[in-house]
Amino acid sequence: MLDKVVTKIVALGVPGLVLLVAMAASGWAGGAAIVTALATLGGPAGMLGGLVVLGILVLISNALAKYGFRKIFEASVRKFEEKGMSREEIIKKVEAYPISKELKLRIKNLLSSS
Repeated sequence: MLDKVVTKIVALGVPGLVLLVAMAASGWAGGAAIVTALATLGGPAGMLGGLVVLGILVLISNALAKYGFRKIFEASVRKFEEKGMSREEIIKKVEAYPISKELKLRIKNLLSSS
């Protein structure tokens, strides 16, 4: 039985893991855990937003697997710059995000080296 569950989660890829963690964090079981997890992931957009978030995770994880983090990061920075955003503005936005100091530093280092 466990093998079947693990096989289905692996088939879902990264979004499957995200949903699994969100379900475990919900404190519920069964259908209530799925509904709560999707609603939490979706934020103000609710369950439908949660499904969209999981769909976006599919796209991102596939792109990361195909091209690698660095290429996607550099292409994203170039696209921000094409839209008129300076690297200083990008760094200001990164500083405002609720992420670890270590991750902020890594992003700043990538911005300065690319």
